[in-house]
Amino acid sequence: MDTTVFVPIDDAAPAGRGAAVAAVKARSLAKTYGRGAAQVRALDAVDVDFEAGRFTAIMGPSGSGKSTLMHLLAGLDSATSGQAFIGSTELTALGDKELTLLRRNRVGFVFQQFNLLPMFTAEQNITLPVELAGGTVDREWFTTLTRTLGIEERLTHRPAEMSGGQQQRVAIARALIAKPDVVFADEPTGNLDSRSGAQVLSFLRRSVRELGRTIIMVTHDPAAAAYADRVILLADGRVAGEITDPTPEAVLAGLDALRSLEAPLQNGEGA
Repeated sequence: MDTTVFVPIDDAAPAGRGAAVAAVKARSLAKTYGRGAAQVRALDAVDVDFEAGRFTAIMGPSGSGKSTLMHLLAGLDSATSGQAFIGSTELTALGDKELTLLRRNRVGFVFQQFNLLPMFTAEQNITLPVELAGGTVDREWFTTLTRTLGIEERLTHRPAEMSGGQQQRVAIARALIAKPDVVFADEPTGNLDSRSGAQVLSFLRRSVRELGRTIIMVTHDPAAAAYADRVILLADGRVAGEITDPTPEAVLAGLDALRSLEAPLQNGEGA
């Protein structure tokens, strides 16, 4: 039975707010660029919760604010107003040094560009975040990650000796090695062919379901979003809806619904 649901979100019903524990949340989170007539509101008073132990995708048209939202939630950019939290820690109240420590100890990142150090082996790239933090690598966890991601045979290889899909799996292991509270993935399959992209997405989903991780992914691809447990849809800097148990078809339908909701405003109705 298809349980996919597209739910439009209004100001009185913040997306995802409920009894589940929120690993990450935003409250009235806003971001503007420029001043005066040139001012652009990239994010407009967003309220949203991301559950712990879940895989959530963020989608929306170009300019909808999806990357801005991720950057604010990850502490990579500063908010104009509002609050962003990882667990009970308010990122928007932290100074630069505190943010650096939080990102190092509690956040993992996977980007479209793999960002592996070319002179290091796969194993050295994976363990680097722990070593930079002065910690000790949990070898049992390292083995679990590399076995789950299927890169045990590539640990002595440098990035130039690996395919794009293998490099991205190394990047995922690096993001997870310190057991962060949350992993942010920004278009993680953007530089991969469809087969490698599907493998990477499967590994991200397995890291949630089998390893208990929390992942928030920005993507423009409905097929990629369908690997998530839930899809948050943004339009014009606001949360406009969500899809539970997504399929590619449901995500496409949700994006079409957004366009139909925007049309009256573009035509001057409802202003």
